[in-house]
Amino acid sequence: MNYKPYAISWNTTYRCNLRCSHCYLDTNALTRQSASELSTQEGFRLIDQMAELNPNLLLILTGGEPLLRKDIYELASYASRKGMMVVLGTNGNLIDDDIAKKLKESGVTGIGISLDSLAPDKHDKFRGIPRAWDDTLNGIEACRRQGIEFQIQTTVTRDNFHEISEIIDFSHNLGAKVFNLFFLVCTGKGQELTDITPQQYDQALHRLFDIQKKYQGKMMVGAKCAPHYRRIAYEHDPSSPLVRTYSGGCPAGAHYCRITPEGDVTPCPYMPNVSGNVREKTFGEIWNGSENFHTLQNAQLQGRCGRCEFQYICKGCRARALATTGNQMDEDAWCDYVPGRHGNEIIQLATTETFGIEENYTIPWSNEAKGILKQIPSFGRGMVIQGVERFAAKHAHREITLEVMRAARAEMMSNRKTAYPMKNEGTDIIRKTNTTPPSPLERANEKEEIMMNKENDEIPWAEEARRRVENAPDFVRPGIYKLMQKKARQHGYQEITSKFLSEIRDESMQLASKRIRNIGFDELRMDAWDKAKEKLKNARKKEVIDGIKAFLDERTVKNEGIITKFQAYLKTAGEEVEKEKTTAPVWTEEAKQRLERAPVFVRGRAKKSIEDFALQQGITEITAELINQYMKNIPSFVKNKFTA
Repeated sequence: MNYKPYAISWNTTYRCNLRCSHCYLDTNALTRQSASELSTQEGFRLIDQMAELNPNLLLILTGGEPLLRKDIYELASYASRKGMMVVLGTNGNLIDDDIAKKLKESGVTGIGISLDSLAPDKHDKFRGIPRAWDDTLNGIEACRRQGIEFQIQTTVTRDNFHEISEIIDFSHNLGAKVFNLFFLVCTGKGQELTDITPQQYDQALHRLFDIQKKYQGKMMVGAKCAPHYRRIAYEHDPSSPLVRTYSGGCPAGAHYCRITPEGDVTPCPYMPNVSGNVREKTFGEIWNGSENFHTLQNAQLQGRCGRCEFQYICKGCRARALATTGNQMDEDAWCDYVPGRHGNEIIQLATTETFGIEENYTIPWSNEAKGILKQIPSFGRGMVIQGVERFAAKHAHREITLEVMRAARAEMMSNRKTAYPMKNEGTDIIRKTNTTPPSPLERANEKEEIMMNKENDEIPWAEEARRRVENAPDFVRPGIYKLMQKKARQHGYQEITSKFLSEIRDESMQLASKRIRNIGFDELRMDAWDKAKEKLKNARKKEVIDGIKAFLDERTVKNEGIITKFQAYLKTAGEEVEKEKTTAPVWTEEAKQRLERAPVFVRGRAKKSIEDFALQQGITEITAELINQYMKNIPSFVKNKFTA
């Protein structure tokens, strides 16, 4: 097999303006010595050597913080002129309109920006400095204004595991073309962190598969450092386009490598074993002559990975195996799959490469069609050629014209034959040019409209979950069905499972406990139902309360577990109610109206942030004027949501 690099990460510098707790490079200073970093001329020579192996590769310029290199624009421009697709991996904090414009002019086709929580304080803590979240959002807004595409990158941890769905929704509303979920490999400063469990790892990937279907044709959703994702896609649907087009298994040393600031070449950023230095050998000599790269290319996997029927399409994460066992060929401990579940024969799947493909024509192309093709990033050009020529052969076209390209794209979109529409590979220019991208507010409103249109879409139930609801009393069962459909849509679930049912049950019990407290009860007593009934005007709800009372009277023993849980929630709710009574500021009607202007997906967080702002200043009433003061300290992106 011909192994060539399709993607290369170049850590251009150790210098960084943040102090991220998970950094594999262990960057720690803005002023860290840069004398050892490859010079501009050495960088040009390296790019020339990369292009000799594959001029169509994806070059990721990262760091540290790459924008701290003064020559980053020169390096990007040089690589772009060689035909590479150049993207920048950054924290986004230094990006303003001038920088975004210069990056675009330098040939950077996309910017990967890290966002690790929707809670600014959590993101700031993870990134090590205050206001990192605000500066990141400002950087994203600058990219959008300057028309440079960006993707959001989130590293999943125990702290943000439960908000991944919301972060993905938020990324789409921001205008991201791609969302990538990164799975931590505990190296560098990341050795100090506690990773998610293998079970959470698996759960996150299953969840991601459902979410990528939701955003198909709108935003690419993928996983990084997670070769298991292709196996999970296969388990969901063996015919899924994602099974064919996802770039896993582990590409380290086979189609991907990393270059350090001083020129060392390693299989990936998380693997420290050096195969050579570009100051001593050419990049091609290192790539083709590295014994370690040959070992990874012809992997003889051990442990569970060596017995697994998915070993050829997954391989496990070799960096994680190295970090946890010291042996890069050992099993990936973060995979809890038991080999043999799908039989004992090795599963091999035909794969359609999605990047780094050479421009080989098998059918004549018109000059007009070639002109459009040249506007597509080289990274995706080979894939587009293959797709359009397959369409042409199928429909007996003897020449590729602009009309054939449009028809090919239309068929791909209507049939959903590809996981990622051509639009996201740059060919949206075939369909339209000189269009202004929608603002985050427009995207948010569009999302709300879509959600309203889907209110009647039935979300399927897992069998176990449906059986549980069928055991509920007749008088509450319709309400449970309705509630679960609503909650599943809110959480973006594609299926209602027994686990999700339990989560919403507990959430509802907590809410009920809080309401019981507000009515005036500090313990669970049957007369609480009568008190609640007095406050209701809806006859149907009164009937439900009577039904609940009668039902509970008939099954006293079975209620013990529920009662124990309610008592615990009541205690907590009591503490929360008392705290809210003493601390929560009062909102004026005008202030409430201002808050209602914000899209639903940020309203709750905005309310809490404004209340925290008021409490910090000892203010007990929130007015429109106070909101104006608050908005002076937030990014203009957020301001737009209140002023639209």
